[in-house]
Amino acid sequence: MKIILKEDVFKLGSLGDEVEVKRGFARNFLIPQGKALPLSRENVKQISHHRGLLAKKRADAIGQAQNFAKQLEEIEIIFAMKSGESGKLFGSVTQKHIYDALAEKGINLDRKQLNLSSPIKTLGSHVLPVKLHTEVNADLMIKVVAEAGESQEQPAEGEESSEETPAAGAESEKAAEPTAAE
Repeated sequence: MKIILKEDVFKLGSLGDEVEVKRGFARNFLIPQGKALPLSRENVKQISHHRGLLAKKRADAIGQAQNFAKQLEEIEIIFAMKSGESGKLFGSVTQKHIYDALAEKGINLDRKQLNLSSPIKTLGSHVLPVKLHTEVNADLMIKVVAEAGESQEQPAEGEESSEETPAAGAESEKAAEPTAAE
């Protein structure tokens, strides 16, 4: 079924495009949601009449998305997490953590715009792609650092612990006792 898109639809097309989709997808989703119109002479005339307005609306949306992308690229989100010696986290930084941190800073995004393929499980800097518009992407910097105050209760190299092992303690007691044969 041929339709005309009234707005940008992810992985399908942009505003004003004529595309062909399966009949069920058009009738059950796109048309009832107001995202598309069936291809007909009246709808083609209506869309062609409004195409100039739609192009201006699209250009404004792209401009706003580019300005928002500049703001996002200036932000660095820092997470302090517990970690092991090798730099692996005891847990992970998930998409929900990032979404909540952005909300605390007053940045409202849809969770679908964050493109975190798998949770972050290591210390360091990470780049998270954010899809703001079909033509505009931004890179959000996420820094994961070790939590302050983490203390490692292991002796340093070259130092020995003050506790003796039970086997070593038993041997020293036997050596101190005189034997009956003497």
